[in-house]
This record gives sequence, C-alpha cells and structure tokens, in this order.
Amino acid sequence: MSRPPSSFRKPNPLLDLLRARQVRFGLVLSVLVVAFALLGPLFAPHAPTDLVGITYGPPSLDAPLGHDYIGHDVWSRVLAGGVSVVWMSLVSAVLALTAGTALGLLAAFARRRVDQTIVWFTDVFLAFPDLILVLLIVSMLGREHWIIVLTVAVAFAPGVVRLSRGIALGVVNQEFVEAAEMMGYPRGRILFREILPSILTPLLVHLGIMLTWAIGMLSGLAFLGYGVAPPAADWGLMINENRAGLLIQPAAVFGPVLLIALFALGTNLLAEGVGRVTSRIEEKTT
Repeated sequence: MSRPPSSFRKPNPLLDLLRARQVRFGLVLSVLVVAFALLGPLFAPHAPTDLVGITYGPPSLDAPLGHDYIGHDVWSRVLAGGVSVVWMSLVSAVLALTAGTALGLLAAFARRRVDQTIVWFTDVFLAFPDLILVLLIVSMLGREHWIIVLTVAVAFAPGVVRLSRGIALGVVNQEFVEAAEMMGYPRGRILFREILPSILTPLLVHLGIMLTWAIGMLSGLAFLGYGVAPPAADWGLMINENRAGLLIQPAAVFGPVLLIALFALGTNLLAEGVGRVTSRIEEKTT
C-alpha cells in the first residue's frame, strides 16, 4: 500500500521539532552542559573547598587548569560549580511560569475587578527593572538559595502574567469554553483543562526564554556578591573571585564564563527554534 501524500499525513509536532537543526543543536548543547554540571562533582579530583596549591598556581598534572585566588583546584571547582546554576535557573523559571500562568488565566477568565487588580499589581512590578528588584530583595532578606530562587521567580512572573492573560483573552470567549460554563464545570477545570491546553505552546517557548534570563540573572548576582556565598563553588562566583588574576590565571575566569555562555546559548537556541517550528505548524493547520 502506497504512503499517503505529505499534505494528507497527520502532523507530528515532536518529529517536526527534532527535524529542525536549530532545535537539535540547542537541545544537545543544553543537555551537554546540564550533564556536565550534574555529573561533574562525581569526577572532581578534589573537594571544591580544599586548598591544594599556591595562589594562581600554574596548571599541573594534579590541577589541569591550575589554582585560583587562594589555592583551590580550578578544575574541581568548575566541575562542582554548575549544580547551583542549573537547578536554581530551572526552578526559578518553572515557578515563574506556574504562578504567572495561574494569575494570567484567572485575570482573563474572571474579568472586571479581579482582572484590574492583577493587571495593576503586574504593572507595578514591571515598573522595576528585574535586576534592581532582585538585588533589593536579596540584600534585605539574605542570600539563601531558596530566597534567591523565589526572588528571581517573582521578577519574571509579571511578564508571564501579561503573556498568559493576553493569549487567554482570545480563548475565553470561544464556543468550547462557553459550553463548559453552561454545563456547570468548576472554574478550575475550565481554566486548566479547557483554556490552558490552548495556550500552552507559547508559554513553553517563553519558559525557555526565561531559563536563559535566569542563567544570566543568577550568574550576575553571584558575580556581584549577592548570589551563592563563598566558599561554595559556583560559576558566577568564580568569575568574581578570580577576575583580579585574569592575566595570571585566565582559566579560572574563562572556564566558568564559557560554560555559562554555552548554557545560555543552548537554551536560547532551543526556545527560539521551538517557537519558529510551532509557528510554522500553526500556519499549516489554519
């Protein structure tokens, strides 16, 4: 039996995504950096806090990338320093997406005073630049990991609220939503089982974009001294600690810079590629 023409085949979004070169490249790059960060501590020759050499010591067999500003093994700290960047970026982006989507759906569906209140608070938070807002909250409440993650999520959530509300406004008046209301379905079911699936694709694309922002935000906080506290190993913190010896021991700075850049590049390419492919799929189906 002959295969049906391509124009009559049922579309497969996952297969279309994997066929896109940009999506594949971004996915592979992101997975490689995440695997390096999560598995790196298992292969570190020294504990990240061990003093095993002289200040800005040169590379050797025991320390392939040399030593940092107080004698830590740079290679060991590079291997151990990515865990915090990866999990904090992922959790803060997911929290922002979850909270922002819930509020945006509620605002679009409830309308009137609830909508006005949510939009007003969103506009107030959007008036503050993200970095300044995060620095202000972290400087007051402390540098614990959970505080930093929640603060970054709070900074990103207003953008998700505006996005989800704007898309949901075009869905809440459609016939299937009105039918669900007439049948007496609970509001939660209508929001999360009827409306949410219709707006999920752009939200997932925005999740990838927020992940890129979170990587830069958290690394910048650590560089400025408001992120992960020493002597813990963190890629952003390593850049700040060793910048004074950049000309003497460049590996202590360029190693974490390269990994942060690759992680941000991978997530950005993945999010942008997914957005382009889904736009093409929607154009073909309409």
